[in-house]
Amino acid sequence: MASSNPKPKFEVREYTTHKNPAPASPSASIILVSPTNEILLLHRVKSSSAFPSAHVFPGGNLDPQDGELPSEPTDPARHKDSSAYRTGAIRELFEETGILLAKESTSATSLLPVSPEARLAGRKAVHSGKISFKDWLSSQSKDAVLHTEGLIPFTHWVTPPNVPKRFTTQMYLYFVHLKETSNPSIHATADQIETMAPEYRPAADWLRAAQAGDVILFPPQFILLYLASQFLDRVDQLEGSKEIYGAKTTAMDIVKRRRALYEFVTKPGQNGGPAWSEKFISPIGKGVQHDGRQALALGKPGPELKDSGLSGDEEYVVMVKFQKEGPRQLEVRRKSEVAEEGRKAKPEKL
Repeated sequence: MASSNPKPKFEVREYTTHKNPAPASPSASIILVSPTNEILLLHRVKSSSAFPSAHVFPGGNLDPQDGELPSEPTDPARHKDSSAYRTGAIRELFEETGILLAKESTSATSLLPVSPEARLAGRKAVHSGKISFKDWLSSQSKDAVLHTEGLIPFTHWVTPPNVPKRFTTQMYLYFVHLKETSNPSIHATADQIETMAPEYRPAADWLRAAQAGDVILFPPQFILLYLASQFLDRVDQLEGSKEIYGAKTTAMDIVKRRRALYEFVTKPGQNGGPAWSEKFISPIGKGVQHDGRQALALGKPGPELKDSGLSGDEEYVVMVKFQKEGPRQLEVRRKSEVAEEGRKAKPEKL
């Protein structure tokens, strides 16, 4: 007789018992912040090879054209921020959305404007392998360069080893300058292959939609949106204002919120821990809680990096219930609070 409770498609467990995990493919994603401090997510199609039906940051696997990485899985340099990861992140953003993060030259102060028609033709040609991304960019402007220095590292994630398809993913934060609002190169369209319509929303709106069950967010996306929302959506970041969330903000408000987020991401952690820009995280499930959710610990960097000296975050955990369609009932909580609740829930010994 078939079980009435099918096993979830996604699950995270303790990884020490998995001695031969599948290789983790290098990939990169960009948390793109619009000139109004909204964040871009893509809705992946149901038939997508990875994260079907979920909302994700633009990104994907690195390609040899992006640059070389060490081949040894346990070499820390294979997982750290590099030119290859940055190039791959910008290329994948272009292929998936048509957004082009490039400048006309190294001295240019604005992004290179490219028409929607030229970008559509370019992303199709690059995706199909007819031309390399860098060669296509040179065809638009001979001195054009990718705006790699605009990418701010914001955690690196290694898929737990019990998952069949694994990634070692560098996340980046990118603030689109306020003056780029009318630049056609920042306007997103779907790729019609892996993703449906791209959409910008405030981080707080994405979080509410996930908690209401309207969208699927995986733990990395959820916690990074949660952290970004603490600054981009904060009422007390409004210049001289006590208005509620959703009130119209000024350019000064937008910049102030961005600066606060940047400082949070790049400053060293408490008690000598790494900054969020330098955290390496491979989630570990710490058992099912009384409400049926798992608490995902974020402190370990994954089996490939266990002896590297790199580490994740010891302050937060992500609460999640893995159901057949994906993660549900997500919540970010303090690790200490969850541990204390666990101690109180244990029956007293007689």
